[in-house]
Amino acid sequence: MVINSVEDESGMNCVDVTSRPEGGFSFKVFRKDPEDEGRWTLVADYSGFRFGTEEEALCNAAVKIPWLAEARLSASTAHRKNIDDKKA
Repeated sequence: MVINSVEDESGMNCVDVTSRPEGGFSFKVFRKDPEDEGRWTLVADYSGFRFGTEEEALCNAAVKIPWLAEARLSASTAHRKNIDDKKA
């Protein structure tokens, strides 16, 4: 079951984090191409790997997928800025 889906800024790439029936988490990587009429196409399947937490799955995905690492860094920076703004 997909529990988190992260798209890149273009909306053309996506990582889905899934929960596994026996416990744990894994992820799959998709892309969307115009010639596929906007349907998602599986490009990498890491469902054979088991991670203990959703965060562990995302961290491992970010190591393999450069745009995801950048997106996570940007989101973290934006979150810290929001916290700093609230404190001011």
